[in-house]
Amino acid sequence: MASERFEAIVEDFEFLEDWEDRYRYVIDQGKALDPLPDALRVAATKVDGCASQVWLHPVIENGQFRFEGDSDAMIVRGLIAVLRALYNDIPVTEVGRVDAPAELARLGLNDHLSAQRSNGLRAMIERIRLVAAEAA
Repeated sequence: MASERFEAIVEDFEFLEDWEDRYRYVIDQGKALDPLPDALRVAATKVDGCASQVWLHPVIENGQFRFEGDSDAMIVRGLIAVLRALYNDIPVTEVGRVDAPAELARLGLNDHLSAQRSNGLRAMIERIRLVAAEAA
């Protein structure tokens, strides 16, 4: 069920054997994101449960879900980019069906993120699912 963009990340991760290289890859994905405008860095878009500052701004157009996001931590910006590859441009009704933990496990992230980062990642996924469920 994963998008082509997410599958490309999975393939890239399989090619990168060293976790330092994988972290660098995730960080590079985050660097490629456009910054979230200051006007969208508000309490309504802030994700609680993250050790760093995280903002997610969902957009639902023509039944399609996507979101923009940003963080003050480089690795978290990268995780936002990974989540965008997983969720962006799918029907809003399908967001709840994405098994994010299973998809992210394909990257081995569960074993290589700190407890705080894992909690933050779960908080971002919960926010995405909640917003999509409310819109569906």
